Amino acid sequence: MTYGNGSADPGRSGGATVTVVMPTYNEAANLPRIAELVLGQPVEGLELKIVDDSSPDGTGRIADELAEKYNADGRRRMSVLHRVEKDGLGRAYAAGMSAAVAEGAAYVVQMDADGSHPAEALPRMLAAARESGAGLVIGSRYVDGGSLDEEWGWHRKALSRFANGYARTILGTKQISDLTAGFTMWRSDVLAAVDVTSLDSAGYSFQVELKYKAVRGGCQVVEVPIRFEERTEGESKMSLGTQIESAMIPLRLRRRYR
Repeated sequence: MTYGNGSADPGRSGGATVTVVMPTYNEAANLPRIAELVLGQPVEGLELKIVDDSSPDGTGRIADELAEKYNADGRRRMSVLHRVEKDGLGRAYAAGMSAAVAEGAAYVVQMDADGSHPAEALPRMLAAARESGAGLVIGSRYVDGGSLDEEWGWHRKALSRFANGYARTILGTKQISDLTAGFTMWRSDVLAAVDVTSLDSAGYSFQVELKYKAVRGGCQVVEVPIRFEERTEGESKMSLGTQIESAMIPLRLRRRYR
């Protein structure tokens, strides 16, 4: 299967120009602030879609209240997809991204709810997508101008760079500087062709598998530099099991597509 580069700005089917898909689990403290930051960006037709996995801290209820507030003028700017169980970041993204494509979004963004991804980069990413016609724009930590928060210790920075380099080497995708990045903007036709619901990864390795499958199909990629911030509220969801899955998925992908 091959994904063409497409036009500079794909046609719309009555949906949003850009839908930001943001999975949440126990992000009650972060969500009001991050929703304001995202929806305050100067992007015409911007929509925020929260995918909440039945957070026990009430994140889903807060998301519904925020959606009511931001949609009060009759124009949908925020929507909430409630899932009944927590079964992995990748599956939450797949559900939200599939819904955004079905609703007619021209571009779909993957973005974390913890504040680590800078909302102010969204206009730059959209401009890059339109100017290049690329099917994927990555908010990259590892291109010139990109950076990690100084609060990250040297060991976390080293581990992050090692994991990224390991995945790039195993999969032969050295044309992408930040393969493990979680802040990405996809053209909707590329996502439809890849079929995100068919991917195996349940956790963070979803990011790698999705990029790898798209690149194998000929998807054009551009990267724009971002500063990756440290979480200010709540706790990281990176468990030992997730780290093990992330280490194994490049090997599984290489065997599958060899």
